[in-house]
Amino acid sequence: MASTPHKEYTIDKLRNIALVGHGGSGKTTFTEALMFSAGATTRFGKVEEGSTISDYHPDEIERKISINLSVLHCDWRGIKLNILDTPGYSDFTGEVICSLRVADTALVFLKSVEGAEVGTEIVWEYTKRFGTPAIFLVNKLDNENADFDRAVATARARFGHDVTIVQFPLNQGLGFESIVDVLRMKLYKYVADGSGKFTEAEIPDEVKEKASSLHEELIEKIAETDEEMMNKFFEAGTLHEADLQKGLRTALKERKIFPVFCASAATNVGVGPLLDFISAYGPSPADRGPVKATNVETKQEMLVAPDPSGPPSLFVFKTVSEQHVGELSFFRVYSGTITSALDLTNVSNGKAERLGQVFIMNGKDRKDAGKLIAGDIGAVVKLKDTHTNNTLSSKSFPVIYPPTVFPEPVIRMAIVSKSKGDEDKIATGLHYLHEEDPTFLVQVDGQLSQTVIAGQGELHLLIVTKRLKEKYGVDVDLVEPKIPYKETIKATVLSAEYKHKKQTGGRGQFGHVYLKLEPKPRGSGFEFVDAIVGGVVPGRFVPAVEKGIIETMQRGVLAGYEVVDVKVTLFDGSYHSVDSDEHSFKIAGAMAFKKGFMEGRPVLLEPINEVEVTVPEEYMGDVMGDLSGRRGKILGMEAEGHFQKIKALVPMAELHKYSTILRSMTQGRGVYRTKFSHYDELPREQAEKVIAAAEKAKVEAE
Repeated sequence: MASTPHKEYTIDKLRNIALVGHGGSGKTTFTEALMFSAGATTRFGKVEEGSTISDYHPDEIERKISINLSVLHCDWRGIKLNILDTPGYSDFTGEVICSLRVADTALVFLKSVEGAEVGTEIVWEYTKRFGTPAIFLVNKLDNENADFDRAVATARARFGHDVTIVQFPLNQGLGFESIVDVLRMKLYKYVADGSGKFTEAEIPDEVKEKASSLHEELIEKIAETDEEMMNKFFEAGTLHEADLQKGLRTALKERKIFPVFCASAATNVGVGPLLDFISAYGPSPADRGPVKATNVETKQEMLVAPDPSGPPSLFVFKTVSEQHVGELSFFRVYSGTITSALDLTNVSNGKAERLGQVFIMNGKDRKDAGKLIAGDIGAVVKLKDTHTNNTLSSKSFPVIYPPTVFPEPVIRMAIVSKSKGDEDKIATGLHYLHEEDPTFLVQVDGQLSQTVIAGQGELHLLIVTKRLKEKYGVDVDLVEPKIPYKETIKATVLSAEYKHKKQTGGRGQFGHVYLKLEPKPRGSGFEFVDAIVGGVVPGRFVPAVEKGIIETMQRGVLAGYEVVDVKVTLFDGSYHSVDSDEHSFKIAGAMAFKKGFMEGRPVLLEPINEVEVTVPEEYMGDVMGDLSGRRGKILGMEAEGHFQKIKALVPMAELHKYSTILRSMTQGRGVYRTKFSHYDELPREQAEKVIAAAEKAKVEAE
């Protein structure tokens, strides 16, 4: 049943499905089972052997986890399924967001033993953000400790009572091969050879009552989602087949029902009926309807209908740069029909782009698609100026689709080149790696003279630096980033005087100033006041005084960090009619400021981050204790189902590699988000260490 390169589908025959869930829930193995069952492949690849279609990258084969989003397609009984297989590891959460942005259905995986986990929680929030219809799949039901009812209970506790059973296992645990379908009221009995073949039979007597009661529950649930349907249900006590099908399709599309299915992907049990269900009830791009866009000429928001005969427009949701291929841009067509050699405009940057060959993908294998219509997903190679989040459309249709918003980084590391002179290559490489993965950020801090990279976890940054070496030939070490401390004063200094006097042969140097220094509120910056009366310092020299002060503030006085939140008033001084010049007053200003600063009870300020940690209840005490040990201030907690969300303010210096520490403290079940909040005074003990380190570095540099 493999799809041929030129087979064309109408929009109602397209299904875009994102496979999402906690790490290790079997998404990649399910992809193998699905592709094998659909006849798109002739062998069933295994993650352990590194032979799967979707985990083809050397990093994925080595670590046996998905790192990149993979796009695959197959034909299932005349329906084209576009499959987006996403990583479950939270370091690669950006890939999940990319895929849900363009999917029409989310298949949310639950492990049969653990049920809903923190990773499930995270992907669920994303499905809510994009309004993506969702189906739950309880996978790994062949595990000896499998507990379907418990897994469903955890999902209901977390995601509400619209989580509705459509199938349950007849014999979960080792040897699992039979599923009861309560929508069709049939038993599926599988052949135990991994072929995915099954026979349909009547439901056995011992579970008939359970199946009937779940069947009633399902019908009632569907009826509840629509008033007209509810009335029919009350009149007849049930729903006719046609009403049931229509109601289920609408309820799924509107997120009023979240059906639960059963499977063991590793033994290829349960895959076929689920694909039948998605084909029959899952929304097509046409069902999802128009999407929001902005007309860049009129700046008006508008709705773009998924019409294959409309003007062409597409959205690039992911970019991959492959060594021998160049950049591969993955896109979803939102309107019109996309063909090779089509001239489009990148509306995001105004550049013209001519499309090369248009491909459909199966992991790393690509096939010429000829053309792709609205609602379909494909890839194109070597676009000149197009990156993730860009919109391409025809000149006459200047629309732009809203960019995908990615989460803030949770870890920062500084990079140090192993060999001199690689700076330009590093900068180029990092730029391209960010274009490819927007959750990876680069910041060059001139103040601290270091390049800081930030991402979603330690593994994320390790993978990025490995790619930097493989693709751009530069080797770097990751080191703890310097903390961007600041310096300020706590007391007012009424008078700081400095006289700069230098007499050499010929013309001398003379500049003499009196400054007043005052602390300002946190975050309010620097203020300079010229309060000279009677020309004791000529007006032409005043800017030089200010310049001297600013340059000193940038270099720091106490430990080499920028000075902030100070008001400086120049109120007196003197000059020499021949020897005074701008240079002399600049030096006088700088030296008077240094002197005054050291008299003004100088302190170091440290950046404080706002941290939000989500953990299962049983780890709450440990996590709060650990945060307090990091000089954190707990702001509060709130319950979210089985999870607790702890909010705290924690110094940035105490958060180095916190994502890794939290992971090991909570067995991988805790996640956190962090963002900069404000600057606060660094306690004396810590400040002394920072000042001593700065002194030492200064001596070594000399």
